[in-house]
Amino acid sequence: MDQRKIEEGVKLLLEGIGEDVNREGLLETPERIAKMCEEIFGGLKADAGEHLVRTFTATNNELIVEKEIPFYSVCEHHLLPFYGKAHIGYIPDGKVVGLSKLARTVEVYAKRPQIQEQMTAQIADDIMKYLNPKGVIVVLEAEHMCMTMRGVRKPGAKTTTFVTRGDFEQNQELKNTFFQLIK
Repeated sequence: MDQRKIEEGVKLLLEGIGEDVNREGLLETPERIAKMCEEIFGGLKADAGEHLVRTFTATNNELIVEKEIPFYSVCEHHLLPFYGKAHIGYIPDGKVVGLSKLARTVEVYAKRPQIQEQMTAQIADDIMKYLNPKGVIVVLEAEHMCMTMRGVRKPGAKTTTFVTRGDFEQNQELKNTFFQLIK
């Protein structure tokens, strides 16, 4: 990341809203924002697949569910946070991944300027690509600050997105089982 450009941009933004960039409370703000960007946008250069390549042999697993994985992301339309929980279910085809790796995959995609709809699909697609399971379902539930702080101003409104791949696409009973498990 280009810290200098971020710092210059923050100074321009502050000036644009009518602030004095030399005011004591704002003197180090451009530097702090640049450092923050490295952290919250750290997924831009990361490859989620690196977390999914190490697998373990496992047989006789019908469904694996990891639920309530917290995530924090930034809406690419307004550069405001959205945050919530991810729920992932997959049906292995002889191999599984360490449970922390599912959470790490969520984190890689969350740490990008992003829209929730795309993030949901990206997680599901990488799980299909690297684990080659019989099926996967990903559900994201999030509150968007662009709906809370501005525009419609509806705090507490949640957006839910879900994507299915493989066996989950046509099997309503399987979907229902997953949704029962994440309640």
